[in-house]
Amino acid sequence: MKSAMDRPLLLAAIVALIIIVPAAQADDGGCGSGKAGTNHRSANSLKIAAFFSILICGALGCGLPVMGRRVPWLNADADAFFLIKALAAGVILSTGFIHILPDAFEDLTSDCLPVSGPWKEFPFAGLGAMVGAIGALIFDTVATAYITRVQLIKGTAHAVACSGSVVGVDEENPAGAAGEGRHQEVEMHEGYVDLHTHASNGHAHGSAALVVAVGGSHDDKYTIRQRVISQVLELGIVVHSVIIGISLGACPDPDTIKPLVIALSFHQMFEGIGLGGCIVQAKFKATSLITMILFFCFTTPVSIGIGAAISSVYNENSPNALIMEGLLNSVAAGILVYMALVDLLAEELTNPKVQGRWKLQLGIYIFMLIGAGLMSMLAKWA
Repeated sequence: MKSAMDRPLLLAAIVALIIIVPAAQADDGGCGSGKAGTNHRSANSLKIAAFFSILICGALGCGLPVMGRRVPWLNADADAFFLIKALAAGVILSTGFIHILPDAFEDLTSDCLPVSGPWKEFPFAGLGAMVGAIGALIFDTVATAYITRVQLIKGTAHAVACSGSVVGVDEENPAGAAGEGRHQEVEMHEGYVDLHTHASNGHAHGSAALVVAVGGSHDDKYTIRQRVISQVLELGIVVHSVIIGISLGACPDPDTIKPLVIALSFHQMFEGIGLGGCIVQAKFKATSLITMILFFCFTTPVSIGIGAAISSVYNENSPNALIMEGLLNSVAAGILVYMALVDLLAEELTNPKVQGRWKLQLGIYIFMLIGAGLMSMLAKWA
């Protein structure tokens, strides 16, 4: 699981770097590079502060849900956990709609782009957001089905190796009937697992196959779902974190950097809470859990360092940079909007622990609006 989990995230970060850095070295065609407010000494001091501020806030955000294992009110089963996760979902939703998507539209309609190109004739930013959302949906469902199938086959193979059959209970008649002998057998059909329940009164196919094969608990299916959610969410976060990190690191204007440090620190902390909550609920092993947290915490700070290192050759107004940043930002926005609405908010609101408890549902709505509102307010300065 570890290698399969880490490779897409690392690949996404590397691809974003490979695309953005060379593209931004091209000439801007006289469009203007915004060097008027250059003050390298002050800017470099702020970049160092941004590196540590964003790193610490990201670690704090991801660490809070992990601490919930030892702090009762932060436990994944506690009401406070649902409220904090809703707050983080609101922040992520606002990040996609208010911060990233408008930047994508601005980049892809910039006056620095060639007049003869197609960029001003079609809303490519909207197209990118749609592609990102659809891609997240496809990856979400396909990965969930694949991991479920793998776990089912592994559990079945273990059960068959141990006893040759799986003893279980008929879902429709758990109590059984006097004098009736019943057992469940597992068969493989073209890679799929089929569970048969035999009894003297008939033959049935039970939906309890997953439960029997992967450990006998319906929580296993929820855990598998959370593993996919955490990976897709981190993928979207990584893509836009690389872009904003490089942009901040290459910025020479202290007046531009100051509000960015505050906004990105706030944003990183609550994104970390949302991601950390998913990681904890996914019940990863310690090594995978630490790897995902470190990857999230260091992506933006390291990108800031890279941006600072290439600031002398980085030109954010070059046509190639604008196009690449705009397209990547739009795709990231689509992924984050999908994740916030479908895999964070909808997933929590349909949780059996929330259903039927109108006060908790109302609290989730309120905290989601607070998170979205606070993050939206930051758009005035960043």
